[in-house]
Amino acid sequence: MQSLLLVLLFGVVAYAQLPRPCESPKQWEARIFTQDMSKNYTAYAKGSYDETQRRFREIEEVALGTDREYYDVLYLFNVGKEYRLNLKTKKCNVTNLTRPFRPFGVPPEGQFEFSATIGAAGVPGEYMVVNNFYGNFTDGARFFGTVTSPDCMPVSNGFFSEDTGFVHRTFFDMNIGIADPMVFIPPRECL
Repeated sequence: MQSLLLVLLFGVVAYAQLPRPCESPKQWEARIFTQDMSKNYTAYAKGSYDETQRRFREIEEVALGTDREYYDVLYLFNVGKEYRLNLKTKKCNVTNLTRPFRPFGVPPEGQFEFSATIGAAGVPGEYMVVNNFYGNFTDGARFFGTVTSPDCMPVSNGFFSEDTGFVHRTFFDMNIGIADPMVFIPPRECL
């Protein structure tokens, strides 16, 4: 009986040590690589992210096949608007956002999948530990995400829904905070 209790205790202790969904910084800026292979879509962007107010802005270079376009895109989920300014033509499209805001960190629904090391694991300062999570949003869309451990900084994420298909993002050169809070004001060409 004591052996069984000991095994159960070790099992509970081991389970308690598995990483849980963590809380990523609520505001940050980063370079972002986005890819949607089903649409032959690739974008490189400088992004500003505010999870608290549900806002995201990206200045992006988009490759659709062999065409290149440049956009300033502001997503204001807090008011349900998207402002998309074509930086070549200066034409702005304002549309209503109908899709839900999706955090770039680990959603509360996230389930731990595995930890991994990026870089040379045996060399101090030359590696980082990341945790991988996956799951379903409450609307049924699927997601996965990789975040640093222990700080929970997004490294990459992806989601799939019937509306959008599969979208994958990779984040790099990240800085916590927003350098210019005016970045979430729509461009004057859109007003």
